[in-house]
Amino acid sequence: MLTTRSTAACPAAQPVPIVCPPPPEGLSLSLTLPGEPHCAGIARSAVRSALHAHALDPFVPEAVLAASELVAVASYLNPSRDLYLSLRHRESALRLIVYDAHARHPHPRLAAACDARRRGGLRLLAAVVRDCGGDWGFGESREPGGGTRSWAVLPCLVS
Repeated sequence: MLTTRSTAACPAAQPVPIVCPPPPEGLSLSLTLPGEPHCAGIARSAVRSALHAHALDPFVPEAVLAASELVAVASYLNPSRDLYLSLRHRESALRLIVYDAHARHPHPRLAAACDARRRGGLRLLAAVVRDCGGDWGFGESREPGGGTRSWAVLPCLVS
């Protein structure tokens, strides 16, 4: 004998209206990307959406550009290897970090050349961060597995 189940036992979920956006301090976005050129676009969209959801729209242009530059350079220097993007709002600043698997070169001249290539790729980021009164940099990752950690801090005062 064939029986059918009633769909009444599992009602459709109703959308929950958002009365007010969550506070900026709650902004926390983490995203793993495949390290391909198109990932900069994915990073831009994700950062834009996260900032909009937390009513941080005035900071979208600089943060989107910073995320795009960090991801683009990391994918260029570390092609086809996963990248990890993090966006947080802490202490009245947006903090963007990209981790990639490009390990520090043991030979000092190779390390210096690699650093110069990364620094050159991040010239636009440096200019934007400087105009915002922020800070940026890169160095050896403290995460397990090593690699490189590139970051930008963009100050923002939210009323």
